[in-house]
Amino acid sequence: MTIRALEQALADFAAERDWEQFHTPKNLAMALAGECGELLELFQWLTPDQSTRVMDDPRQAQRVREEMADVFAYLLRMADVLELDLEQAVVEKIESNRNKYPVHLARGRADKYTNLGEED
Repeated sequence: MTIRALEQALADFAAERDWEQFHTPKNLAMALAGECGELLELFQWLTPDQSTRVMDDPRQAQRVREEMADVFAYLLRMADVLELDLEQAVVEKIESNRNKYPVHLARGRADKYTNLGEED
């Protein structure tokens, strides 16, 4: 399924329930933030090692899948409501980040782009 097809499926789902009235950009942004919080909660007290193995536990894996799906669904719905081409936005952001984080400066570093020219 394409991103556009997912957006249409979510729009249809909302329309069938007369939920478009609630799907304002503000409400969708708030719902997205709430779902991000629920995803964060699953990782909140895990060690870095535990977080990399979270999908090994079927129960936790299911919860992660559900929360990630919620986050993605609200993001897609918001993009559709705002008539934003999310695919194009991501392509443009990758290019922007490519320019901000040139390989020769950023490789193996987690520094913000504004600090990449600094000496260690």
